[in-house]
Amino acid sequence: MSERSTLVLLNALVGFATVSRDSNLELIVFIRDYLHALGVQSELFYNADRTKANLFATIGPNDRGGIVLSGHTDVVPIDGQTWTVDPFRLTASNGKLYGRGTADMKGFIASVLAAVPAFLERPLETPVHLAFSYDEEVGCLGVRPMLADLEKRPHRPRLCLIGEPTGLKPVLGHKGKLAMRCHVKGAACHSAYAPYGVNAIQYAARLVNRLEEIGETLAQPEHHDARFDPPFSTVQTGVIKGGRALNIVPSECEFDFEVRALPGFDAQTVSDKLQTYADTELLPKMRAVQRDTDIRLQALSAYPALATKADSEAAQLLALLTDAAEFGTVAFGTEGGLFEQAGIPTVVCGPGSMDQGHKPDEFVTLEQLARCDAMMVRLADHLCSPA
Repeated sequence: MSERSTLVLLNALVGFATVSRDSNLELIVFIRDYLHALGVQSELFYNADRTKANLFATIGPNDRGGIVLSGHTDVVPIDGQTWTVDPFRLTASNGKLYGRGTADMKGFIASVLAAVPAFLERPLETPVHLAFSYDEEVGCLGVRPMLADLEKRPHRPRLCLIGEPTGLKPVLGHKGKLAMRCHVKGAACHSAYAPYGVNAIQYAARLVNRLEEIGETLAQPEHHDARFDPPFSTVQTGVIKGGRALNIVPSECEFDFEVRALPGFDAQTVSDKLQTYADTELLPKMRAVQRDTDIRLQALSAYPALATKADSEAAQLLALLTDAAEFGTVAFGTEGGLFEQAGIPTVVCGPGSMDQGHKPDEFVTLEQLARCDAMMVRLADHLCSPA
């Protein structure tokens, strides 16, 4: 496998502006056609309106489960960012390759695709599965129908390697996430008669303060897990909006909050505590003024944490591929917890750094891609041996 083939493929992948709000079909069709030209057939799993798709393909024997190489094809927007290069055109400079998705995570996908000929040339005893998803960046939404199908198959994959950017350091864990929206319905009136209305913003502020108190409790030392940074589950409010004019008591306010949960902690308990506080402390006061006031919580997205054991087959394979004896965790989330829930043990390791992800002038280094290419070759060699 040559570096040139990886770079050619990465150039093509970056050229598809697969922001999550847009379709990824052109990129998926490109990958499907690339694999087809090499004699590899693909399955596509479409979303409801067939504007996006996951791709799944198998190389090697199809009568047993194999190793999944997984990556998401969507990228975050460039809106409001100042780039010095065209974000959707690969630009090389001083050993770095710039472009949206180079690190997160089209660099890994390019390396996997460049390795397909190497997988085909070898007499694989264990198959390689390619799994490329959509809508990871908006809550790990797209991969779910593909995983639901894999769960039903007689030969479920044995394990999964997700190539999120970790600097090619082996990762066994990350936090889960719950994203929620809180709707506060108050009662409007002229601000000169404020006590006769129900100020939705003020009640929302009390709810936000309550979330902060819950977060402070979770940060206590007895809840720490030193493997993670920060070493505790976190709660934060990221978006709030409400009100129309200063002289009107606002009747509506909503805010979005998230919980980043350590493995073993149920993020839903935070939402439940907030709803209990609303029901017992706030709503009685609100409804004493106006009966049809309300506080309602709405789930936006969620994905589970990942905590793969260091003595598992997946972890030991990753140690072999990376020649590393120590495992780490990452602060960001992946689709790994969903693969784990589907009965597919999962690890995370890929080229680049999330320090560059989601930023203007995102890049991956040539050195990281070359190391990822070498990891793919080691995997191909390893899978030629009986399991």
